[in-house]
Amino acid sequence: MVTPDILHVDLDAFYVSVERRERPELRGVPVIVGGAGGRGVVLSCSYEARAKGVRNGMPSARARRLCRDAIFVSPNFEPYTSASKRFRALLESFTPRVEPISLDEAFCDVSKAHRLYGSSEEIAERIRTRVREELDLVCSVGGGPTKLVAKIASRVCKPDGVLVVDDPVGFLHPRPVSDLWGVGEVTAGVLRRLGISTIRDLAEMPKGVLREAVGAAGAAHLHAVAWGRDPSPVELRSDAKSVGAEETFGSDIDDEDAIGAELLRLSDRVASRLVKGKLRARTITMKIRLAGFDTYTRSTTLPTATDDVWTIYRTAQAAYGRFRRGRRAVRLLGVSGSGLVTGPVAQQLSFEGRPRFAEAEAAVERVRRRWGKEALRLARLLPKRDADN
Repeated sequence: MVTPDILHVDLDAFYVSVERRERPELRGVPVIVGGAGGRGVVLSCSYEARAKGVRNGMPSARARRLCRDAIFVSPNFEPYTSASKRFRALLESFTPRVEPISLDEAFCDVSKAHRLYGSSEEIAERIRTRVREELDLVCSVGGGPTKLVAKIASRVCKPDGVLVVDDPVGFLHPRPVSDLWGVGEVTAGVLRRLGISTIRDLAEMPKGVLREAVGAAGAAHLHAVAWGRDPSPVELRSDAKSVGAEETFGSDIDDEDAIGAELLRLSDRVASRLVKGKLRARTITMKIRLAGFDTYTRSTTLPTATDDVWTIYRTAQAAYGRFRRGRRAVRLLGVSGSGLVTGPVAQQLSFEGRPRFAEAEAAVERVRRRWGKEALRLARLLPKRDADN
């Protein structure tokens, strides 16, 4: 008999809920976290906004038409990240086997936690209660013998619910086939043409017919998950593989000075995050998206890992200099560092070039942490009138 030892914990309307913790006046009204401009996108929306058709990932302009009384809030990722860290620590107090999926959701394997905390359903209720009491947030918890079943169950019981499934076949079969991992729009269209609309239809379809339609590997996967079989375990995630920052502009830009200033601003954000995380990056990547949505990246691996804003900026600027965009304006720019290392890094002494200002940059980060990220800014990024005073 299968046991529902995998939980999927999902914080409901996470960004909105964090904003409401800080601003109680937002409770009970439709709230949208995201850019309010013409190119903005909905990152998170309250259930009051969802009731009027607003969804995550929707263009903000459309969301505003659907919900004219919505309050738009610009995202602030520092409190979101802080809340996410506390959320993960709370989950790890129940089990060390936690697989974060994003800031606001994670899988937990509680197979070794029953002696201390009870059944999977009791553990799910404990988690939900502690998230509310300790984080002042709301979560939904789904449970099942597989990650897929747990994920679907958490979605079904939203918001603020618990659903633990011990009969995966009975739970899955009435549901639409689009609920399954691996069934996107194209595959769903193929299955519809075969008369498959529910997971039961898929489970009962002869394997030979499926192979003809989606190939041998696809058929094997779909047939297995339709019968509730999914061997993928909860996997412990390693630390971040990269640190990055990017900006989508309200209107496309083609001024080289403005592009250079934006690369510097992004490099400063990346350096700040590296210093804060006590990390250094070996590879710097410049990302650019042009007006026609064509997206390109250019990467440079450095001889020595760095957290220095000017090294990151010069590397990103050089990468941009190698890129030929012609007359096309720029829609998005990004800078990221990967190949991350921790601790002191051996460096070759040199009598040339700019000295490292590690202590100064650490001091800048301490000031920003205490007084806000705008407390100290690079002089080149000050508005012209401020720089002249």
